[in-house]
Amino acid sequence: MRSDDFKMPAFGVGPIYVLSCLFLTTLGIMFRNKRFLSAGQMEWERLIFVAFGILFLFGGMYLWIHAVILQRINEKVRERKLLTTGVYGWVRNPVYSAFLFIFTGALLFAANYLLLLLPILFWAMLTLLMKQTEEKWLLRQFGEEYALYCRKVNRVLPWFPKRPGEH
Repeated sequence: MRSDDFKMPAFGVGPIYVLSCLFLTTLGIMFRNKRFLSAGQMEWERLIFVAFGILFLFGGMYLWIHAVILQRINEKVRERKLLTTGVYGWVRNPVYSAFLFIFTGALLFAANYLLLLLPILFWAMLTLLMKQTEEKWLLRQFGEEYALYCRKVNRVLPWFPKRPGEH
C-alpha cells in the first residue's frame, strides 16, 4: 500500500482520547465530591497534591501551546512534514501528553490517592491508541525517518532525546 492510499483523519484519535479522559476525570472528581472515594482522601497532604496539580496543569499548557501554536503542527501535517524538533524532540505526541498532564493536574486537586489510578489508565489508553493508529500511519508515511525518531523520543512522557545506540 502506498502512503498516499492510507489517510489518517485530520484529528487522529485525539477526540476519542480527550473525550474519554475528560469523562473519566469528571466522573472521578464527582465520585470524590460525593464521598464515594473517601478511602483515598488525604486532607493533610492536600497542599502537596495542589502544588503538583498546578505544575501538571502548567506543564500541560506549555506542551499544548508549543506543539499547536508555536510549532504549528496542523500546518506540518498538511505539508506532510515530520516534526522532530522543539517539544517534538522531547515527546512524540506532545498534544496528547498535554491533555494527560492537564487531566492529571485536575485529579491531583482532588487530593485522593485512588484517583491517581486514572492517569495510569490514560497513559495505557494513549499508548494503545497510538500503536494501533497514528504510529502505523506515520511509519507508512515517513518510513525509516519515523522509525529512527521513535527510537530516540518517548511516545507519551516528555524526556530528553536518547542518543543513537541508547535503549
